[in-house]
Amino acid sequence: METQVQPPSATSISLPFTPGQSGTRTLGRIGSLEVRLATTRAEIEAAQELRYKVFVEEMGARLPLEAMQQKRDFDTVDRYCDHLLVSDTALGGEPETQIVGTYRLLRQDVAERHDGFYSQSEFDVADLVGRHRGKRFLELGRSCVLPAYRTRRTLEALWQGNWAYALEHRIDVMFGCASFSGDKPHAHALALSFLNETVAARDEWTVRAIPGRGLSMDMMPVEAITPRAALSAMPPLVKGYLRLGALVSHEAVVDRAFRTTDVLVILPVKQISGRYINHYGADASRFVA
Repeated sequence: METQVQPPSATSISLPFTPGQSGTRTLGRIGSLEVRLATTRAEIEAAQELRYKVFVEEMGARLPLEAMQQKRDFDTVDRYCDHLLVSDTALGGEPETQIVGTYRLLRQDVAERHDGFYSQSEFDVADLVGRHRGKRFLELGRSCVLPAYRTRRTLEALWQGNWAYALEHRIDVMFGCASFSGDKPHAHALALSFLNETVAARDEWTVRAIPGRGLSMDMMPVEAITPRAALSAMPPLVKGYLRLGALVSHEAVVDRAFRTTDVLVILPVKQISGRYINHYGADASRFVA
């Protein structure tokens, strides 16, 4: 969930920091969980440390040397994104020590003023955006949650934040890379084939991988695909996107650095399932205190 062609390189945030547009306003609360945007450098660095714990220590990603030394997952794109945070206020302490989940949000107008979308390093997002002039795109990326907080409640808090942010900025389309663990795509043949058969983006929403990087997701004959088994083999984030009404690319891309197999998820706001809009509120007010 990019107009650049080269993958972004790692670099510390050394430019003047600009807080998120929404300031310190809380976007939602569910129990002791609070969702909002990062407003300080310390909070962004804490989110990057959380990403490092999940992507490197847990999943085995290989980041550039500087990032590995600092034990933070960061790149040049971080400098111009908003960072959505889920905090457990019951933990006490400083705000940055309460962060348990995060998402990186990048609006089209911001991407165009800087180095583009992150996903463009894998998929031809520039072509997709160019075919939908007048629509506002929002890239969702770097989603991760600490193991102890991988619950429905935390996922609800993240999506409350995404939905409130999208409404505030009048977003028409959300998109971003969603990952399967491991860099052996055929290990996920069942799940990828099911996605290709049932929710692959067609016609106006078609998006291709960057030349030379794409791999067809049509890996199994239709009669060999068992939907229940395919769904159970998918990461929770991918299943969550499907429940919302998302489409996916019909090609996958292997990310060797993060040791993942990625698909591009495309979620036009008008196609979001009505049950989820009702759940969060058409104005994202249900979980706002």
